[in-house]
Amino acid sequence: MTLQQLKYVIEVARNRSISKAAQQLFISQPSLSNAIKELENELGITIFSRTNKGIVITPEGSEFLGYARQVIEQTDLLENRFTNATQSPQQHFSVSAQHYAFAVSAFVKLLRDYNHDEYEFTLRETRTYEIIDDVKKLRSEIGILYLNDFNRQVICKFLSEGNLIFHDLFDAKPHVFISSTNPLAVQDSVSLDDLNPYPYLSFEQGDYNSFYFSEEILSTASRPKNIRVSDRATLFNLLIGLNGYTISTGVISYDINDDDIVAIPLRVDERIEVGYITHKNVTNSPLATIYINYLKETIADELTLL
Repeated sequence: MTLQQLKYVIEVARNRSISKAAQQLFISQPSLSNAIKELENELGITIFSRTNKGIVITPEGSEFLGYARQVIEQTDLLENRFTNATQSPQQHFSVSAQHYAFAVSAFVKLLRDYNHDEYEFTLRETRTYEIIDDVKKLRSEIGILYLNDFNRQVICKFLSEGNLIFHDLFDAKPHVFISSTNPLAVQDSVSLDDLNPYPYLSFEQGDYNSFYFSEEILSTASRPKNIRVSDRATLFNLLIGLNGYTISTGVISYDINDDDIVAIPLRVDERIEVGYITHKNVTNSPLATIYINYLKETIADELTLL
């Protein structure tokens, strides 16, 4: 089995046609058919069923494609990272995180200290499942998410299957983020009943929109007004414009947010354990180590303000 054969299979699956795939790959149709047939014979499986209407991916072929795509993605990452590495001083670092402002603040500190002419850094505020998948497939070196009693078993199962390790950063009492002009902003704490008149804002999770992957605790609670968003800026705008609320850790990072949003303790018997995930088989790079230290520093500063 070769990388070239894997690329052939992926291209045929993309085009749903051997002839179209051959054109895209600039090889003859018989050569492509023979390469796939040789792979199927070697593995003892049928990847594609040939019909009068074209090709159909078999169930075992669909499973094989999942692994093939992962191998090709990892190969591309290796090539991009190390091809001409001796000629290029450019450094690479990537973080995937739930929508936490402290993760952004730490990223800003890292970049301010990184005084080099060339680099390629990535910060992805994204969905819970994608954070796990990014670190599993080495798209990101660090992932940031939370655990609690409700989601722990499910999330830890995914982490274990991906050879990932969860490292604790801090343990927090739940808070609500609301506008400083919200009538509840003058209270020392609020209850779920207090929040009922206001729209509840949460981050949508796409195909993995399970309660267990929610960024907000108490995701199974029934609420009369619900709004899902995909980014933190929109959520904060709606908090202000609609007097909405969301549930988070209370760490708000005023360095990058103004005083329009405040954190009020939520009266519930819950805890939020926020941490970062890394791949078990990968040693932290110097940049990752520096970033983690900035995470801890930023969080410590913000927690003193609660």
